[in-house]
Amino acid sequence: MSAYVIVGGSSGIGLELVKSLSAQGHTVYVYARTSNGIEELPGVHFHVVDVVSDSPIFLNLPEKIDGLAYLPGSITLAPFGRIKLSQFSDDYRINVLGAVLVIQACINGLKASGSSGVVLFSTVAAGTGMPYHASIAAAKGAVEALTRSLAAEFAASGIRFNCIAPSLTDTPLASRLLNSDEKKDASNKRHPLGRYGAPSELAQLAAFLIQPMSSWITGQIMHADGGMSSLKLS
Repeated sequence: MSAYVIVGGSSGIGLELVKSLSAQGHTVYVYARTSNGIEELPGVHFHVVDVVSDSPIFLNLPEKIDGLAYLPGSITLAPFGRIKLSQFSDDYRINVLGAVLVIQACINGLKASGSSGVVLFSTVAAGTGMPYHASIAAAKGAVEALTRSLAAEFAASGIRFNCIAPSLTDTPLASRLLNSDEKKDASNKRHPLGRYGAPSELAQLAAFLIQPMSSWITGQIMHADGGMSSLKLS
């Protein structure tokens, strides 16, 4: 079976992605700050890593990597005038520089596969202007640009790069935005499909993008957002 590297795979969308790949019989190398017991899943190898540390070390990477998903992220929502420069820097570091470090660590393994897929994560706010999203939208906009640039650079090497830009999804990262029935109801109403996202839905899309069934898709920003970015119903 194939070997996949999932960074940030112990909670939320990453956890659902690891469960899916494990259930299919693949070998999955998970790198995250905490395991949450994920190492007990069949075929899963867990290693502690903090991508925002000064020198993150990715131990025991496989020699051949068939797919890579980078899921660490942040949600900084505040009026522009109250966002400190350090917050802009922190968002950029975890969302962009963390992804760069991981891809550089995995690039030889991805090349060795001959046909591999990489998926990064953006946000609906990077392509659709939303108030109070200046910091995270700026960082995720860079993630989208990175995706397209690397897709072009490594197309001849057989490595595909794609990006998922979701709207609000029920993950631990977004818990404070969905911690009451009132907030959940308001979030549902903001989406044309009438609800916010589930981690399993984004994980299924990520699994598709890093596996061979998406072998003719690269350089794309996939808007899995309940219609938020493209539909206006009233």
